[in-house]
Amino acid sequence: MKVMIENFQTNNVVETENLTKVYGQKTVLDHVNMHVAKGDIYGFIGKNGAGKTTLMKLLLGMAQPTEGQMKLFSNGNLNAERHRVGALIEAPAFYGNCSAVENMKRFAILAGADDNEINDILQFVGLGDVGKKHVSKFSLGMKQRLGIALAMLGKPELLILDEPINGLDPEGIKEIRDLLLRLNREQGVTVLVSSHLLDELAKITTRYGIINQGRLVEEVSATELMQRCQQKLHVITDQPAVAAKVIKKLSPKAVITANENSIDVVGITVDSAKVTKELVKNEVAVQDITFAADNMEDYFIQRMGGKA
Repeated sequence: MKVMIENFQTNNVVETENLTKVYGQKTVLDHVNMHVAKGDIYGFIGKNGAGKTTLMKLLLGMAQPTEGQMKLFSNGNLNAERHRVGALIEAPAFYGNCSAVENMKRFAILAGADDNEINDILQFVGLGDVGKKHVSKFSLGMKQRLGIALAMLGKPELLILDEPINGLDPEGIKEIRDLLLRLNREQGVTVLVSSHLLDELAKITTRYGIINQGRLVEEVSATELMQRCQQKLHVITDQPAVAAKVIKKLSPKAVITANENSIDVVGITVDSAKVTKELVKNEVAVQDITFAADNMEDYFIQRMGGKA
């Protein structure tokens, strides 16, 4: 196994460098460089089979990398730090003929956690009043919340959750979404969560990682993404510098990007007709002027290599 150890940053809870996993002739992860900062809700976006689950399994020690390096909490000794991590990978495994409390007690032994925290955790995830009801009788949403409760045993600082909202109805999705927000905001837990449901993750994510066929094609903050998907005024002209100055006078807070034969304007406060009139007044030749907006879903789909 080839190991890369340089250029790690100390403020990241999760960091990988050139992380690669090959099964037989198939490269499932291809030199992935991921950065999850403390306090992030990091949305790991990709189509089914893109490599999301494989990367999570590598972080948790459920599989070993073919090449590359990983760090948790800035430490390359992963075994020393994994006790600070809670995880829910694929479908949670429960004792179906036991109650939520009984399941928590059994898993607490495995996690080396304190029984005293069980009731508080179940209350936190909304399962404090299920009593002796067997888990086999739980709805899918209840099972997912119990899975997160199990991951919370031992008071982890990082939660790694693989598709926790997959298959849930809208109410169940909202419950999990609200739960993750509370964990992040009230307890300061960093969350790495995978999904292919773009619109739902967009409601809670602070940073995105977009993976396509094993390659991490982009990491972008939620703020940066919103800016990129704002409505833009696109002006085609052979005088982009002059046009930019004219538009800046019309709308001082607008953000203008000048290209060789065009400009893009975000945050403009006047309509295109007024812009055209002012450009013509200043003898700027305009070949075309249009408003356009990047749709967030289209943005993701394009980077994921096609239809999600």
